[in-house]
Amino acid sequence: MASGSTGPSSRKSLSPQQALEHANVCLQNALNAKDPDIARVHCHDAEVSLSQAKKDANQTDDQTVTKGIATAYIDLGNLLESLDRARAKKLGYAHEPRFAEFSRHSGPMQSFSGSSRSLMRSQDDSSKHAFTLEQRPQRGEDTTVLGHIFDVNVRPPTIKIKLPDADETLDSTLQLVYCLSLLKTTHSPDDMLDPVAQKWLQDTKKNTDEYERLHGMAIDVIEEFKRDERKDAKAVAEVVCLTPVLDKKAFQGLLEGFYTGIERSSSLNVHQIEGLAQLVQGADPAYLVGKDLVKLLELLNTRLMETPQAPQHMQLTLAVSHVLDAIADTNVTGLDRNELHEALSSYIEGLKKSSDPFLVYHAAYAHQALLCATDDKTTWQAAMRHTGKVIQGIPTLANVKNGLDLTEFIHALDGIHQKDFPGALNDVGAVTSTCGRVTSFAESDRSLLESLKENLCSDCKRDWYAALRGADILIRDGELATFKRLVCEAPCRLDPAFLWGVCQRLGEMAANPIWDDNTRQSAVAFLGEIYRDDEAWGRHAIVKQWILNILMQLFSSSWDASNVHASVAGTLLRELVSIQDVEKSALCQAWKEKGPTCYPLNVTLPDIASPSLIDRVQRRPDVEGKIRVIKENRTRERKSDVYIPPRARSGMQAASGSPFSLMDKVKEFLDSDQKVFLILGDSGAGKSTFCRQLERELWQDYKEGTGRIPLHINLPTFDKPEHDMIFKRLKRADFSDQQIQELKHHRKFILICDGYDECRQTHNLYTSNRLNQPGEWDVQMVISCRSTYIGSDYRYRFQPGDRNQKSGSPLLQEAVLAPFSTDQVEDYINQFVCIREPHWKAEDYKQALDLNPDLMELVKKPYWMALTLDVLPCMVDPGNDLSKKSASRVLLLDHFVEQWLERSKKRLGEKEMNPQERTAFEKLSAEGFTSNGIRYIKMFATAIYKEQDGHPVVKYSQPVDRGTWKDNLLGPIEMQLLYEACPLSRDGHRYQFIHRSLLEYGLARAVYDPQGTRDRSSSSMRMPSMDSSTDHIWSLGFSSEPKYMAVMVDEEPDLESPLMWRNFENDHFVVQLLAERAHEPMFKEQLLSYIEYSKKNKEWCTAAANAITILVRGGEQFIGTDLRGIRIPGADLSYGVFDSVQFQGADMRDVKLRGAWLRETNLRNADLTGVRFDELLCLRDDSSVVSCAYSADGKLFAVGLEQGNIKVYLTSNWKRIWTLKGHTSSVSSVTFSLDGDRIASASSDKSIRLWEVGSGACAHVVTDHSGAANCVAYSPQGDQLVSASDDKTLRLRDSVTGCRRWILSGHEKGVRCVAYSPKGNLIASGGDDATVRLWNVGNGLCIHILRDHQTDACLLGVCSIAFSPQGDQVASSGSDNTIRIWNIVTAECSKVLSGHGNRVMSVAYFRNGDQVASGSLDGTLRVWDVKSGECQHTWTGLSTPINCVASSPNGDLIAFGDSGGTVRLLDLSVETSRPIQEAVAEVHYSPKGVLVASCTHASSTIRHLDAETGLHRKTTTVGGSIGGTVYSTASSPRGNQICLGCTNNDILLWDVETRNVEKTLTGHTGMIYNVAYSPEGDRIASSSEEDQGSVFKIWDTKTGELHHSLLLIGVKSIKKIAISTDGELLAVGSVNGSIYLLCDRTWLDTITWDAPKDRDSDVSSLVFSGVWLASGRKDWTVGLWNTQTRTLKVLKGHGHVVLCVAFSPKGILASGSLDRTVRLWDVESGQCRRVIQNIQEGVTSITWSTTLDVNELFTGCQDGTVLKWQVVEGKSYDVHLRWGATSASLNVAGASIRGVNGLNRLNKELLWERGATGGLDYLLYKVKEKTLVLIPRKIPLGDILRKMDTALYWLVVGSSYAFIAVLVILLALRLLGLAWTVCVNILSLVYNEIKSYF
Repeated sequence: MASGSTGPSSRKSLSPQQALEHANVCLQNALNAKDPDIARVHCHDAEVSLSQAKKDANQTDDQTVTKGIATAYIDLGNLLESLDRARAKKLGYAHEPRFAEFSRHSGPMQSFSGSSRSLMRSQDDSSKHAFTLEQRPQRGEDTTVLGHIFDVNVRPPTIKIKLPDADETLDSTLQLVYCLSLLKTTHSPDDMLDPVAQKWLQDTKKNTDEYERLHGMAIDVIEEFKRDERKDAKAVAEVVCLTPVLDKKAFQGLLEGFYTGIERSSSLNVHQIEGLAQLVQGADPAYLVGKDLVKLLELLNTRLMETPQAPQHMQLTLAVSHVLDAIADTNVTGLDRNELHEALSSYIEGLKKSSDPFLVYHAAYAHQALLCATDDKTTWQAAMRHTGKVIQGIPTLANVKNGLDLTEFIHALDGIHQKDFPGALNDVGAVTSTCGRVTSFAESDRSLLESLKENLCSDCKRDWYAALRGADILIRDGELATFKRLVCEAPCRLDPAFLWGVCQRLGEMAANPIWDDNTRQSAVAFLGEIYRDDEAWGRHAIVKQWILNILMQLFSSSWDASNVHASVAGTLLRELVSIQDVEKSALCQAWKEKGPTCYPLNVTLPDIASPSLIDRVQRRPDVEGKIRVIKENRTRERKSDVYIPPRARSGMQAASGSPFSLMDKVKEFLDSDQKVFLILGDSGAGKSTFCRQLERELWQDYKEGTGRIPLHINLPTFDKPEHDMIFKRLKRADFSDQQIQELKHHRKFILICDGYDECRQTHNLYTSNRLNQPGEWDVQMVISCRSTYIGSDYRYRFQPGDRNQKSGSPLLQEAVLAPFSTDQVEDYINQFVCIREPHWKAEDYKQALDLNPDLMELVKKPYWMALTLDVLPCMVDPGNDLSKKSASRVLLLDHFVEQWLERSKKRLGEKEMNPQERTAFEKLSAEGFTSNGIRYIKMFATAIYKEQDGHPVVKYSQPVDRGTWKDNLLGPIEMQLLYEACPLSRDGHRYQFIHRSLLEYGLARAVYDPQGTRDRSSSSMRMPSMDSSTDHIWSLGFSSEPKYMAVMVDEEPDLESPLMWRNFENDHFVVQLLAERAHEPMFKEQLLSYIEYSKKNKEWCTAAANAITILVRGGEQFIGTDLRGIRIPGADLSYGVFDSVQFQGADMRDVKLRGAWLRETNLRNADLTGVRFDELLCLRDDSSVVSCAYSADGKLFAVGLEQGNIKVYLTSNWKRIWTLKGHTSSVSSVTFSLDGDRIASASSDKSIRLWEVGSGACAHVVTDHSGAANCVAYSPQGDQLVSASDDKTLRLRDSVTGCRRWILSGHEKGVRCVAYSPKGNLIASGGDDATVRLWNVGNGLCIHILRDHQTDACLLGVCSIAFSPQGDQVASSGSDNTIRIWNIVTAECSKVLSGHGNRVMSVAYFRNGDQVASGSLDGTLRVWDVKSGECQHTWTGLSTPINCVASSPNGDLIAFGDSGGTVRLLDLSVETSRPIQEAVAEVHYSPKGVLVASCTHASSTIRHLDAETGLHRKTTTVGGSIGGTVYSTASSPRGNQICLGCTNNDILLWDVETRNVEKTLTGHTGMIYNVAYSPEGDRIASSSEEDQGSVFKIWDTKTGELHHSLLLIGVKSIKKIAISTDGELLAVGSVNGSIYLLCDRTWLDTITWDAPKDRDSDVSSLVFSGVWLASGRKDWTVGLWNTQTRTLKVLKGHGHVVLCVAFSPKGILASGSLDRTVRLWDVESGQCRRVIQNIQEGVTSITWSTTLDVNELFTGCQDGTVLKWQVVEGKSYDVHLRWGATSASLNVAGASIRGVNGLNRLNKELLWERGATGGLDYLLYKVKEKTLVLIPRKIPLGDILRKMDTALYWLVVGSSYAFIAVLVILLALRLLGLAWTVCVNILSLVYNEIKSYF
């Protein structure tokens, strides 16, 4: 022991004076010691002696000794500080250049007092190196790293709380706190209280009872807390939040409650201790009493000493720290520091042994808090703090209410740092602050732990504690930028203890969901910077491992739903552990080996308990307990299922466009104000799977007590869900009535209603349940439904509010599930293999699906994917060729059910059974367990449909249902075994199939069972009789037929078949399953027999309607069939082919004939009452339609024609009431005034005309434009009219007189279009200068010029313009083939809608402003979603360019006019679900089928049709993946290859079998206009156009090499080529009508003939056959050239452009034209032998089959229709239609509707307009249309007659004519001498004959 040292035992015997002297000796020894470690030992002895002297001096009250002790303490501190600096130098610290300005050196040493003062020498005089605060460089000089972190201060996080009404039940204690805080605080007029809070405050202060109620409730909550025996974390959190609003008495009572709770608790309650700390921290300082705090600390010390070293110690240490923080933050008087220290000394001493740095750190932190508590200012205690200036750093913290002044605070920290006792704690900290960094991580670890432990024996305050307390205030107030500055500028910034505390606070900010995402991410980033930058923040291993621990906790956290910080923390953690640094790698490795330690991060208070304290005070029932049960049950279910996040499109109309994440869209909806989200999809699309997953995710995010409650409702399992749906669901979950009422009035719900279609609902569940009505449930609803169940007009069933609101409701959102993508299919397979572990590998499944495209298409729906993967290994061995195997839903279900039953049989066989069960099982097995199971499924499904109308859930209770059909199916032992074996489920007393599709499958198999037909003669299954006993052994006898099953018999169909007693009109999936079997001969025969029997007896009518529906859905075509007298009411014949069918006298009531092919059908005397065509009239004219418009009320419709006329129609029946004549040129624009009384029109004749709608007269003609008038528009107020012209001006006029008011100039070229804004204050115009200009109507100034449209000199600029109904957007369309959406406020283009292939001529908004319609010269109409910019639907196959588009005011209809003179009317609710077929570009015949190529600007598709049946096999899209658009096609002679000529100058050889591109031929420098094969198929000819002329190339098809090339200089616009039969000649057709014949690169002939002047002569087709070369031209002729005789025949007869010609193998020439006919020509004579008429649209392609024994002709049309005809040679060629792959349009050309019954007038005129004929009314209809033209307009009678419908017209006109005719005939007969009676008899006879004829 060193000299002067005294042992512990002897030291106790020393007097205070002796102890002081001993201490001074020790200090002198320390000063003389050369070894710093020995000096430290002497200092330690001195400190122990001083402690003993201080203790004894308090008892003797010797002031001299006390002053000596104080002086000795000062000397001890100075000496220790010198030793610290010496050690820092020894450890190798160096200045860190970036933060050198923050290094603090000690000031000069002060001399000791007394005898030792002269002995003290300065060990280090470094004051010259010290910076003052004013000299310190600012951190702003170095913000490159931290500039992005906490760059600004933010508002402190707050929680929005609703203020209650008087006497209203409070939702939470936080709501009570908010109310009391408003009442407690004195508010000045300048306070920023919102109006609601101001009004509440005024009302409550006036209402004394309410005021007292709120204050009394706080006292009641405290008393309830005291009574609570558990006092768990939630109860503590709830009562503590009352602290700021309590008065002193209530606070003292609550404090006493905590004290009593902790004292009496048998086990340590950490939550109460933590709550106690928060209580003291939040208290008013005036409420705190020193004795109470000492008493609390004594109690804490007692409990701490009773607690072993366990994980709880960590929480206890934190709690003590927080209590001491509270004491340090307040000016509590009368505290005795010695007593406080003694109360915790034993606990703190015990922590010195701990190796846990977290625990030791918080013990040191608590010790510092203890040191900072104020004292009683005794002399020696004041001396210990040196000066009053030193302690100013702590009182600054007390003024927390007024925030923190950073500059003053850092000054105070400087005072603490420079003048306080450095002590052992700063052994590392102060030295680090002075010199920079340690030499190694390991050394810093030892230093930190050592210094922290030594600190526990020192009474020195440290600046790091004060800095952390200041940081807490800044974080609390949201001053994050100031907090960052404090961290960077604090003198202790490199102190590891300070860094530890900073990291902990950053971690807590990142974990706390009350902070915004940016703040939380910045906190994580700050942690990363501290870890990375050793030079800036030091190399403290424990600190860096602490950061890794924090990041790991954040990454795996679940504090809140968003977990934004988790992904950021995870990314940062991966980055940090991968840093390539040797020491850090070792550090990370050590951290990984040790394992992350979960130290607690203090975040927000726990959630309030349920029932909360305030709930108990208000006697509110406990609901959270039951909610937790639901949550646990629902989140536990089906966790192991394969789940692929589905994608969807925005609605039924969204046929195209990129799909989006459905989960993201639904959660976005839940964050909005919308109320209903409708999920649509086909059977198996994954609706139910998604609903379950949504529920699970919502439960995971659920916040107890406050969150919205997700409630999954399986609608089919509830009776009448249209009433009290939520009540019934909660009752089923065992909630009491009182609890349900509590939830109803105080909680919000998210309803997930699954299976709207399955419960056969027709009600709007939202409105019928009165959701979100006053006093009702507060909910958002997600509801799923099959898209096939609801039909086209479905929104009224789901939208909140008015059911008559047909446009999109702002409260309703919908999405349609999209099929799986290829990547999703692959992901599903991988998950399936991983979870289920089948014996197949993922590669086996993928290979099987790749081999069968039909199967691949099927598995793009989740349910069918699961089914397929389950049964596929049993269907076929992997690797086998599946390409020829059929894949259908019914086949998959067959395998699935059989496999399920086989597995169940095995499972039951291994199950323990009683003797009766075993006997029944063996009997079932002996008879065939699988077949019996299938019979049971059929019986169960049939009973559900017959007894419950298809409601899938069977409720069965044996006592109640004894003797009923339910008992027969579920009671007997055999039935119970079969039920257990079948794919059925049970939930209590509810029984159902595991999926709706299996129920429908059971019914479909009951209708027709392919296995049952084989053994039907010998066996059937009998359902037990209703009165049979349930305890007997049920016999599967084969003596009688089942009650509910269809049975095939030879005599007649089964009367008990479901086809007989149920109409399958709404059972779409049942029909689909049966349709997949419709081609099986026995089933087809059965169905046809039902139809035949319906002719004899009406009892078969339901079965017949079902049968023909199934056959049509299965693709069966009725061509030339005799169906006279059939009874099929309610049948669905949509898209069926009924060519030349006899329907005379048929009962076709309520039949759906949408898109049906009824060409030349005879419907005479048929009953068509209620028949549905789902199509509207087309308005046809001989002149091109240029413009169209609806009136504001939608009752009138005007059409402007190219010939100069305007036609006006009534929209109620689409009758034309006026033809307005006056313009001499094209009517470019028409518009109605607001009241609909006037029409304004603009014309190319430079005039504006104003028309009176009532009389049809022209009121004014304005001719002041010097160029063509292009557009005209009325102002919304109706007082102004604006016109646009080619003279570059806009002219505003008086709408009544047409007088000009002013001229708007500015466009650089002609103005093409103009529109008023809805408010009338703005005008938008578009011109040929490609600009859109916005004009202020008030002053005529142009306020914006929008220039994004592209154009060139030869094109128009902006073609059309329209304002949105809200007036915030303008849509413009232009020659750049785009539509642009402009924001009016910002004048920026917000969306560019691209997709059209030519100039977009017209654009129109829908009523709701969410969609726009556009019409283009490419012949397509498109509907766009404005928000997403996606094309939702496209109508293609139109014959001519579209010039104008108009949307009806009610949003139901789109009208568009084309250059062919037709205005088409589309009902969006119907048309958007109609199948789309693109125009046929080429039809190619192959022995393996018919290939139909459809080429558009966007994509090219090839449809594969069965050559025999016309059934669609598959569709291949070749656009998009080839880098260009297919422009021309040709088929090889063998049909195995198709040549595709593309716009990107490439030629593709496409293999028909593999559906892949085999070769790509490159070499052309221009677009490939045409391609052609040689007769042998070994060569291909191609043509393109270059600068010098036309280029022809001949290619080798095998090698892909170029054979030779030919350039025709000066010859351009070559569009068609053909190679002769012998391969010697090449024919080339041009746009000028000339045909050039070439032979071996030598020109032979030029063939041409004159065309009429008004027609083009372009060559549209070329084909060789032997010596003949046939060509089709646009001048409506066919040229026939004999290559031997060089003679030409011109064949005439077509009435429009001839687009295609083709020779049959026998030499018959066929030509197809846009006149909708095909003509068959005799080549030798040039005679037309047959005309095939009544084709729906123009014929675009013709090909013949290659078979010689029969002439089969295939035609393709503009509407996508492909027809197969058989041509029988004779004198006039007989032609028979064999099948039709028809378009989606109704075809009734040539159909006879003479004498039909029940057909309304509008439908009649629709059929007449489409080409149907027959009947006197048809004759009168046609005659009226002609005769009205003859009546002069000026005759008033003519006006009246025009407005009459046909019947009334002929009643007036015909009666007049008949009366005159009768008089003339009577007079003539009388003049011949006949008597009057004879004359009358003759007239009567003639009348009867005419009547009988018609």
